Amino acid sequence: MTNEARATRRALLQAALAAPVLAACGGVSTSGTGGAGSVNFLSTQFTPVEERQRFEKILADKVTSAKVGYNPVDNATFATTLRTQVEAGKVQVNLVGGLHGDLAPLGDKLMDLDDLAGSLTDRGFAADLIELGKLGGTTAKYIPWMQATYMMAVNKKALQWLPSGADVQKLTYDQFLSWMTAAKAGNGGKPVFGLGAGPKGLYHRFFQGFLLPSFTGGQITTFRSADAVTAWEYMKELWAQTAPASTNYDFVQEPLQRGEVLVGFDHVARLATAPKDKPDEWLMVPAPSGPKGLGYMLVIAGLGIPKGAPDADKAKEVIRTLTTPPVQTEVLRQNAFFPVVKGDLPGDLPAAIGLEAKAVAAQQSASNAIVSLPPVGLGSKDGEVSQIFKDTFKAICLDGKAVKATLDAQATKLNAILDEAKVACWKPDPAGSPCRAA
Repeated sequence: MTNEARATRRALLQAALAAPVLAACGGVSTSGTGGAGSVNFLSTQFTPVEERQRFEKILADKVTSAKVGYNPVDNATFATTLRTQVEAGKVQVNLVGGLHGDLAPLGDKLMDLDDLAGSLTDRGFAADLIELGKLGGTTAKYIPWMQATYMMAVNKKALQWLPSGADVQKLTYDQFLSWMTAAKAGNGGKPVFGLGAGPKGLYHRFFQGFLLPSFTGGQITTFRSADAVTAWEYMKELWAQTAPASTNYDFVQEPLQRGEVLVGFDHVARLATAPKDKPDEWLMVPAPSGPKGLGYMLVIAGLGIPKGAPDADKAKEVIRTLTTPPVQTEVLRQNAFFPVVKGDLPGDLPAAIGLEAKAVAAQQSASNAIVSLPPVGLGSKDGEVSQIFKDTFKAICLDGKAVKATLDAQATKLNAILDEAKVACWKPDPAGSPCRAA
């Protein structure tokens, strides 16, 4: 589950699960799964109750070198805990796991892991993932752990309105708009497309990682460019063909399951249950391509060890186990995060996961793919930047405000946040510091 999904479902966490709490000294209280001599694993992932329990079972079943106390927290607690403990020289956390954006601001608090990375070359990590794990330096600061993305789920009933000559696996944005327009008309004026634009939805990632990169080639530096105006004009037209109830959808799989919509865009973990009961009636397909290419967001998580961590060798053994193909496959099977290691996926995966796996591969291997990352290095300001994209959508698509004026106004707010954060740009924008909306 993504960092955003973690935050949106935080209310589900119960005190009985003993989620880590910052102590005055910067320590973390572990859950009962650990104990003396265990590896204290602090993470921003798998915080929803069911996901946490499934991952804890994987740790208990697969990690034989040590007991592991798994402690999922929000990213603010994660960052504060790690910084406080390392700076105080009282490190109680042995192992950390988070998204690239969670780990990037904390590189100076993490051990160099070149020795471990060198012993894991048989895992077949992609070169770009290894490079991301260096956090802009020359040594490995984290080992790739797992990855996810976003895509579209399609009920085959919607294919009757697909434009002639269009390939649902290789759509352009123009074809997609024509499809959704014809589907709405053919469905008695009722839209068939759903977007997770509810209070806890991840719709801002659609703009950041898909729409804008596909139309502009960037995310931040092109925020108010002429191409961005074109992208948002397109979004206005697409919204007119989108189910109005999308503003209430937090997880698109739910209206898809109900048959309320037939096509939906969301994070892979928020689509997986839609085809669960009748997988033969569903397709999972890559996002469309725009004038600049097929923009898609890569959500990559990594595993690191804090500087000064006790029992670092035990933590390294846990990393070794978590990066074996069988364990990677089990995480995919249970929690819908995809492997970062080479290896054939088994044929007995849940049908929905199998459908997603094919779409993930197609999206990543597309010749015109444009990889985008969630915001990097913003820490607590990540939510403020995300809000800019949400507010832009609201102004343009819900309130009918002029596109160019809206982008200019929101760019000013965006730059105020970025000027304070002083962070370098992240993909697909060119590397550089500071990052600003031009």
